[in-house]
Amino acid sequence: MPTHAERRLIAYAPEQLFDLVADVDKYPQFLPWCAAARVRTRTATELVADLTIGFGPFRETFTSRVDLEHPTRIRVRYEKGPFRYLNNVWTFMPDARGCQVDFFVDFEFRSRLLQAAIGVVFNEAVRLMVSAFIRRARDIYGAPVTDKTLAQPTNAQPAGTGGA
Repeated sequence: MPTHAERRLIAYAPEQLFDLVADVDKYPQFLPWCAAARVRTRTATELVADLTIGFGPFRETFTSRVDLEHPTRIRVRYEKGPFRYLNNVWTFMPDARGCQVDFFVDFEFRSRLLQAAIGVVFNEAVRLMVSAFIRRARDIYGAPVTDKTLAQPTNAQPAGTGGA
């Protein structure tokens, strides 16, 4: 089903970008289609959160468990909601020019109607989401010195994420 992988070089420290992605409570302030977010539990290495996504006439809430490996990796494990499965991984690697960010998402809705609706705009929606995190970094940390894509988005799946 829809899969997106993207690599970007972003001129912020891995710790800064990790903290932005891990700050799930703030998602509705800057992420398109995120209508609500609630963190149920949080420890230094894991959080459980409910996210409500909305686009067009659709509005769905799902629960996920998020593994936090500060400052290098965030892995989202789907627990319940409208998906058959959801795999999402962020990795943050230090680079002399900032941070290399690898983003991967793969999911399938249970509803064929929802799947068809998102399938049409999926890649653009994910690119907008990644760009929203970069804008958020600028808002919080100031303008970066450089910000460029190292590789075009691919449909490759990073090692260790496994399929559904």
